[in-house]
Amino acid sequence: MEKSERFARGLKKLQEIDGEAGQKVIDHFDSFSPELVRLTIEYSFGEVYSLTSLANKSKEVVALASLIAQGAVAQQKVHFNGALNVGCSVAEVKELILQMSVYAGFPRCINAMNAFMEVVQERRKQGYTDAPGATAPDEKKTETADRYRKGAEALSYLDALQVERMETYYKDFAPEIVQYTLEYGFADIHSRPGLDKVYRQLATVSAIATLGNATPQLKFHLNAALNIGITPLELKEAMLLMTVYAGFPAALNGMNALKEVLAERK
Repeated sequence: MEKSERFARGLKKLQEIDGEAGQKVIDHFDSFSPELVRLTIEYSFGEVYSLTSLANKSKEVVALASLIAQGAVAQQKVHFNGALNVGCSVAEVKELILQMSVYAGFPRCINAMNAFMEVVQERRKQGYTDAPGATAPDEKKTETADRYRKGAEALSYLDALQVERMETYYKDFAPEIVQYTLEYGFADIHSRPGLDKVYRQLATVSAIATLGNATPQLKFHLNAALNIGITPLELKEAMLLMTVYAGFPAALNGMNALKEVLAERK
């Protein structure tokens, strides 16, 4: 089969990011479904991954958050390799996985951590020396009031009014949901120092867009992403990556949410 220019560009991008792990996937399907190989390389890597608003490291954060949200363990392993290849430290990937416990639940978080552990062990056997990164220090036990305050500060960094909105809306019906959101989601997870806040927001947006059933929360986190300096072009590219990892309906819904957010901010 004659290879297109998109194929050549995509193959180069695939090798740049996923390296040997990506090549193994291609080799696995090449004789059985060469069309799948061609389409994957031409579209996923020749078109979408070749966009330039997001750096490769950000692309892999978006991809992994989507795959963990779906529970797609085999594909996660390819992109765990890719994330380490493009500059993520082992500690950063661990933080990303821990964060997904908030958005995709503990079972998928645990499965992803198991898969990542296998990838790291295999890479060590192959001679890779991946950067360990700065591991978050073990925190001393704190009182509930301190966790609540810490979580409120972390959420307020993203949106100064959101804590007040949540407290007002849920105070008579389910104050526990506010407590757990702040104490676990933002004090225990989002406040951890092991992953930059920009990557945390890209991961959050990716996971929620992938799930496709929480538009209000997606719009909030798109707003939050803009508040901390992520650009509209970067968020558009993250939504385009959803066409690869979560499908076109999720990408279209995410792009619609982003369009609404940008219009409201005007």
